[in-house]
Amino acid sequence: MGIAQLCLVGAVMLLGLVGVLVPGVPGALLCWAAVLWWATSVHSSLSWGVLAAASGLLLLNKVLKWLLPSRSMRESGVPWRTLVIGGAVAVCGFFIIPVVGAPIGFVAGIYGTERLRLGSHGDAQAATRMAMRAIGLAMLIELFVCLLVAGVWLGAVIHG
Repeated sequence: MGIAQLCLVGAVMLLGLVGVLVPGVPGALLCWAAVLWWATSVHSSLSWGVLAAASGLLLLNKVLKWLLPSRSMRESGVPWRTLVIGGAVAVCGFFIIPVVGAPIGFVAGIYGTERLRLGSHGDAQAATRMAMRAIGLAMLIELFVCLLVAGVWLGAVIHG
């Protein structure tokens, strides 16, 4: 694999890492696709091992991303319907205020739904804070796993 193609794989990997933090961009999938591209171009046992490890880590990421935040959401009492409404408002917000409107709409949708459900500002604010912590935890888990995949890939590129 040439330097130019290796730089492109690295750029896709970097885009995946940034994509973890941007709503709607499949960051983990981009990181895995970069490793797949590299492994199918290099054809070494090290590259296939890195691809297998990346696949396992990213599958573990999906499991952890759904288990841990859902547990904290259940404990807080915030219903899933609130997150669905927050997601719908985020999509609308994305088109009203491009890019920045998505997170603003998500938070506003959660707060508005919880305000209607609970009736008071303090309770709605606490529920919104708990929901945002759960979503933030899921995002941190995915970022950590993608950084780990990128680090393993970079180590294999330097080694090989």
